Amino acid sequence: MEVFSVKKEDESKRIDSYLAKTKEGFSRVMVQRLLEEGKILVNHKKVKPSYKVQEKDVITVEKEEPKEVNVKAQNIPIEIIYEDTDIIVVNKPKGMVVHPANGNPDGTLVNAIMAICKDSLSGIGGEIRPGIVHRIDKDTSGILIVAKNDQAHINLSEQIKKHEVQKTYLALVKGIVKENEATINMPIGRSTKDRKKMAVTPKGKEAITHINVIQRYAKHNCTLLAVKIETGRTHQIRVHLSQIGYPIIGDAVYAKGKNEWGIQGQCLHARSLAFKHPTTNKEMFLVANLPEYFQQLLDGELKDSLKEG
Repeated sequence: MEVFSVKKEDESKRIDSYLAKTKEGFSRVMVQRLLEEGKILVNHKKVKPSYKVQEKDVITVEKEEPKEVNVKAQNIPIEIIYEDTDIIVVNKPKGMVVHPANGNPDGTLVNAIMAICKDSLSGIGGEIRPGIVHRIDKDTSGILIVAKNDQAHINLSEQIKKHEVQKTYLALVKGIVKENEATINMPIGRSTKDRKKMAVTPKGKEAITHINVIQRYAKHNCTLLAVKIETGRTHQIRVHLSQIGYPIIGDAVYAKGKNEWGIQGQCLHARSLAFKHPTTNKEMFLVANLPEYFQQLLDGELKDSLKEG
């Protein structure tokens, strides 16, 4: 148990900000989680992350013991884009779940990463998510950062929270998008009609998606988009694009998987990532190759249709 006594100069600071600056190895995200779990108390009482500390407040922090990871390492081929002693950046294939969960006990990205990194992974993600800083859907392919140590994990989590990490997706959608660029701001929550799906709903959480047209393919009635998201709601891009009438080609859930090319897989890919290296602070820009079926479509029939036009 660690104890902190608030000094007058720190008065009126939010408790998550105060502890993130006071305690080494803490981030605001971590403090917020520990507050929710009741492992951080102020004067022996639970408070919210927005609580403003007062002089002489006594803050107790319950020490977290490292949890043993029970997930087994599996030798699963995975494309490594970049790796050093702090992070590993990979290109997740479609159909691969990021971490174990009900119905997916193994064969996940975590299982593959554990075989590559051995004992060098951040423990902040807990027993089933070691090193995982952010996620993408099972059916979405593309770039992901994994933290090899806690300091890297904390730094990257803070960058994500402050919207300092820029991720760009490529999406091939049905229909000709008229606007060259647009912002979709619609709340997303669990669908009341199908609990396995997400939907735009007034009671959902804020969700903001930005789209830019890269190429329109009039002959095949589809558009290639660059997509960026401000928020990270489940299935956000897929739900938003479907809602405005431009579902992603091959999306089995929100576009019923129908496409004239019979593609087995959705055309949504996390293409690039821009961030600051968690240790060196160097600006990083990394790109993940498109899945073969997506690249072949762009280089083949769609490209030919532009020449014909």
